Amino acid sequence: MITFAQDSSRLRISLLTCSPGDELYSIFGHSALRVIDSNSVTDHVYNYGTFNFDDKNFYLKFVRGKLLYYMSIEQFTDFRDLYQYTNRGMTEQVLDLSAEEKQVFKQFLVENLKEENKFYQYDFFFDNCTTRVRDLIVKYKQPAPLLPAVRPPGMRFRQAIHEYLDRGKQPWSKLGIDILLGAKTDRVMTAAEQQFLPDNLMMALDSNRNGRLALSSQNLYPLQEQTTGKPFFTPLISFSILLLVFVLLHFTAGKKWPLLMAGLDGMLFFLTGLLGFILVFMWVATDHSMTKNNYNLLWALPTHLFISFFISSKKLWVKRYLNFTFLAGVLLLFAWAFIPQQLNTALVPFVLLLMFRAWVRK
Repeated sequence: MITFAQDSSRLRISLLTCSPGDELYSIFGHSALRVIDSNSVTDHVYNYGTFNFDDKNFYLKFVRGKLLYYMSIEQFTDFRDLYQYTNRGMTEQVLDLSAEEKQVFKQFLVENLKEENKFYQYDFFFDNCTTRVRDLIVKYKQPAPLLPAVRPPGMRFRQAIHEYLDRGKQPWSKLGIDILLGAKTDRVMTAAEQQFLPDNLMMALDSNRNGRLALSSQNLYPLQEQTTGKPFFTPLISFSILLLVFVLLHFTAGKKWPLLMAGLDGMLFFLTGLLGFILVFMWVATDHSMTKNNYNLLWALPTHLFISFFISSKKLWVKRYLNFTFLAGVLLLFAWAFIPQQLNTALVPFVLLLMFRAWVRK
């Protein structure tokens, strides 16, 4: 139901914070702006989290960090019903803005909807649906509010996203993200940088120390309680089983079926090397700022792809390469807790597997 504003603008502008969903693309939640205009009897949601699946070269642009997001507008009831249908919560915080601030705020949103203005280059950490909304609040609320930190001192970007992935019981997604994101993700967040997450912006509005920003806060509908169990085959268990299988095969069938072991070793090094090439590509050939300086390249060596074709060779240079692989693995395990990037602990048995096969083959 549309309610009338209590000032001459007859506008009400509020922040909508949507709770995380079950899928990876929704696991961190969402932010949008609701604008009720009692003059035109409209109730719209302005959403900066829209992109076009039909965009030419969609997947290539997404991987390279060049996919353009844009602001869209829809009826509030349509927006709300979709989130309620998928059992995702929605909290509304009515913003404390003067009549003049509301008018300028809405004017900007309408102007930003134009085709020449609505697109922007999305960055998950620094320019997303939540930071765009935050920047508008800071810009049009006078004097400009200083939003406080709402997470513990010293919290890093990686720790913040781990909280959501652990809560959503997505260990495989956590592993993939930990592999793709480099050392920059382990930097301590500033107060402003914490607000790349919707929940953090919502809490910052409620705890603003320099004046009230949220006139009211309410959950718009009840949620159905759901419980999901953590998958048994987590990365740590799966890689440990893989290591055990290779050890058992080596001592039971290694001499009987040398071609089988050569094929398995070749595949192991080929896939690891291919991953290394992907990490290098994400570092040097994309606009993703957080995929650079990736220490996972200490074990996912791109050269493993090349050596996989010579895994059974007895040539001296192959043996030296395998010796290097083994020693590099030893050094990495000793330095695991000290390198400037938090590596996923589930990778330890995988690194041990690479070391074991390199030792056997050298």
